[in-house]
Amino acid sequence: MLGLAIIVLVIATALISLVWTPYDPLHAIPAERLQGPSVAHWLGTDRFGRDVASQIMVGSRISLLVGVVAVAVAALVGVPLGIAAGMRRGVLETVIMRGADILLAFPALLLAIVATAAFGATTTTAMVAIGVANIPSFARVARASTLQIMSQDFIAAAQDAGHSSWHIAWRHVLPSCRNFIIVQASVAFALAILAEAALSFLGLGTPPPDPSWGRMLQSAQASLASAPGLALWPGLAIALTVLGFNLFGDALRKVSDPQTAKQTAKQTPERTPK
Repeated sequence: MLGLAIIVLVIATALISLVWTPYDPLHAIPAERLQGPSVAHWLGTDRFGRDVASQIMVGSRISLLVGVVAVAVAALVGVPLGIAAGMRRGVLETVIMRGADILLAFPALLLAIVATAAFGATTTTAMVAIGVANIPSFARVARASTLQIMSQDFIAAAQDAGHSSWHIAWRHVLPSCRNFIIVQASVAFALAILAEAALSFLGLGTPPPDPSWGRMLQSAQASLASAPGLALWPGLAIALTVLGFNLFGDALRKVSDPQTAKQTAKQTPERTPK
């Protein structure tokens, strides 16, 4: 519930920023630079006099957009490949999984840096690169789930009835893998937000003047001594958002796999009352 509450808060902030922000996040007022939190500026102003609260609100849109696109790219490519590897086996499975292993050897941040160096530092490049880096994770989850499902009796019945592999994959395998894919999506969403913040911090993500939590952290370095709050607020926004998706994903994992939850409960020592 805590994870869901944080996610709802972030989504609500992003939706509100579409129609209203306290100030224009790009409007600089030099006379009001480096002000602390106040009634006029809830979270203070940066070294250019821009309202930090407005930047945080607009930055939430970019973070959620990156998460949605990156997870969509990873799932749309990784899930069909994983299902195909689990159903067809043989040479196809070997090629797909060895390719996933090779891609998995490169960290997501490294792939994103290479992509931005080749195609330029844009939000689109960062989203696609992060999504491509997460394809192996979705392929592995989909393959493992498919292997379990293919041993069930209802799959054998569908094959005996003459249904094609496409029909079985769409009507039986994919719905049975859905819970595991949703869990992986929630975890990948958090990693995508973190990766985009790191890229923006390095100057390889969302370009200026669009507000980004990672770039706000990078810009705050010059004013850490005089205005430490400039680093606190975007860092807190990143940490809370990632925490929310991780908590939500952990809860989904326990719901989708009750056996794991029972094992965890057995391993947890009980406290005896004094």
